[in-house]
Amino acid sequence: MENLRRKRCRHERTVEDFSADYQVCFPYQGMFTWHVEGDDVVGDPNQIIFVRGGEGYSISGPVSGGYAELIISPDIEVLSEIARVNGGGLFEHPLFRRRHLRASPSLQILRSRFIHWATRSDQVDALEADESVIALLRAAVHDGGAHRVQCGAATARLIRRTKEFLEAALSNRIRLDDVGRAVGASPAYLTDVFSKVEGVSLHQYLMQLRLSYALAELPHTDDLTMLALETGFSSHSHFSAVFRRAFGCTPSQFREMARRPTAGASG
Repeated sequence: MENLRRKRCRHERTVEDFSADYQVCFPYQGMFTWHVEGDDVVGDPNQIIFVRGGEGYSISGPVSGGYAELIISPDIEVLSEIARVNGGGLFEHPLFRRRHLRASPSLQILRSRFIHWATRSDQVDALEADESVIALLRAAVHDGGAHRVQCGAATARLIRRTKEFLEAALSNRIRLDDVGRAVGASPAYLTDVFSKVEGVSLHQYLMQLRLSYALAELPHTDDLTMLALETGFSSHSHFSAVFRRAFGCTPSQFREMARRPTAGASG
């Protein structure tokens, strides 16, 4: 397991790299594009990324500021059992063929709790850590809230540009006309195709993205009003209402839960 952080991420692609292992990756801050076998996959906190072992790839960052992701490289037998396939079947498993899937709010809060807990290395028990990793992998592979349909190359580029715009303007007030002009599509067409591909509206995707950033920062902040404004909410009350609808608790309740000594993903 690796908690990868890159402070700078430029438009240019990195030198091609190679992973011998199958990996399940959980971006939780920033944004990057993963280039693999002709596919350009957006990595942002609304996505889970599935890496097939043995494929070359490169990374570029269309949005400044760097990114962070939790990378789990499980034992192939463990991952195959969770995915309910034999070892060779992982390569053709739908998740690893599609390469990414939108994370549901329940999986995002599980991911955030796990990261906050696991980074407190002095409090992590080895057995609890192993169980928590398995729980997170199982949730990712069997996330019932995930949705994705196949689309052509032109549509994929449009969706990627849209996500790049949302990421760059995350803390701003965003209008549909602004998004449409930025990506070169009419508002009517953009809203239709985005909801079909992602399974949620543009507004829902943006709200989920903002909440993901809030989840990452909540255990480390005491000023909830400032956090609300920094993540694009109009006020503390707006932030709290949206957060509670998504996760079933208030921001302050989640912060208290994340700061507890035992807040592992399996709990």
